[in-house]
Parts: sequence; C-alpha cells; structure tokens
Amino acid sequence: MGFLFVLIVGLVAGTISGIVGTGSSIMLMPVLVYQYGPKQAVPIMAVAAVMANLSRILAWWREVDWRACAAYSVTGIPAAALGARTLLALPSRAVDIAIGMFLIAMVPVRHWLAQHRLKANLWHLMIGGALIGYLTGIVASTGPLSVPLFLFYGLSKGAFLATEAASSLGLYVSKSVTFERFGALTPDIALKGLIAGASLMAGAFIAKRFVLQLKPDAFRLIMDAIMLAAGVSLLWSAATS
Repeated sequence: MGFLFVLIVGLVAGTISGIVGTGSSIMLMPVLVYQYGPKQAVPIMAVAAVMANLSRILAWWREVDWRACAAYSVTGIPAAALGARTLLALPSRAVDIAIGMFLIAMVPVRHWLAQHRLKANLWHLMIGGALIGYLTGIVASTGPLSVPLFLFYGLSKGAFLATEAASSLGLYVSKSVTFERFGALTPDIALKGLIAGASLMAGAFIAKRFVLQLKPDAFRLIMDAIMLAAGVSLLWSAATS
C-alpha cells in the first residue's frame, strides 16, 4: 500500500509540476522520506527528478532555449555534485531538518522575488546556477528558486517549462552520479527511483494539455500550501525520529 501511495502521489505531482514548472519533488519527497527514510529518499528523488525533467523536455523539445540552459548548467552541474557530497556527510535527522526549513523559508523568499520585477541575463543564470546547484545537491527541490530565475530571464509558456527542465536535468544527473560514486545509489535505490520517476513522467504528459489554464494566483497559493505542508511534515519527522 505504501508503494502504491508513492505512485499515486508521483502521478499527481508530475501533473502539477508539468503545469507550473515545479513542485514534483516538494510533493513526493515527504512520502519518500516516510516510506524509505531520508538517506534513501534523497537519491531516489534524484533519479525520479531526472526522469521528470526529461519528460518535460520531450514534451516541449522545440521550445528549449539552449543558450540559457548552457549558462545555468556550466556552473550548476559541478555545484550540484559538491552539494550532494556535502549531503552524504550529514546525519539523517539533519537532512530532514535542512529540507524542511528550506521549503518553509522558500515561501517568503518566493513572495519577495515576485514583488521585485527583476531582469536576468546569461551572467545571472551562471551565478544562479552555482548557488542553486549547490542547494540542489543538498535538498530535494530548488524549483521555487530556479523558476523565478528563468522567468526573470524572459521565458514563458513552453519555453520556460522546457528550458528550466533541461537546465535542471544536468544538475540532477550530476547529483545522481555523485550518489552512485560514493555508494549511496545502489541498484535497489535506483530501481525505486525509476519506478517513482515513471509516475512523474506520466503526469508530465498528462499536464501538457492543461498548461497555462491555471491562473497565476491559484498557482501561488498551491505552491505555498505544498511547500508549507512538506516542510512541516519533514520537521515533524525529524522531531519524532
């Protein structure tokens, strides 16, 4: 039943993230932590995230801005590997606390970013890639940070979804390779990640027909609720472990 619940949440999360550009890791991570524990959940989510981003690229292939993707990835990929190595040195309880606090903190940060209509160029994407890449290596999802960065660059609709996914794909591949190199990504964990990722991929293709139908205000409320609920659940898990 627990495994079936992971698949159901993965399908819902994949659909929502396929519409708004983020949210799959935020929704699925607490379920994976509950089912497998934080040390296994993070590499499982890394594999699943690779598949989720790949599905969004396939759905919007012609819309990818490869210059923006390259600028973000050139610094983000090595930073993600460094962050993943940092994560492996942390105790499981600290991982729960770090992810939970990060998700909760992202609610006011996202509102602050929304209030400041900033403009980003390729250099900003490179700087953002380094910072967000390192955080991506440590926590499950940094979508609340990467999403506004690509929006500030001027991308929208399918171009935004495809480019953000293509850029994030490199980070999660780097993170997964680091986990495998240091023994945290065993064949059993990789299989769990592939199965969870398959549900995210299915959701992403379901979502394509709904893109842009969700009103911006509704999107903001959904993301706030998801991040707060996920953050609180992970902090609760750390407090009771």
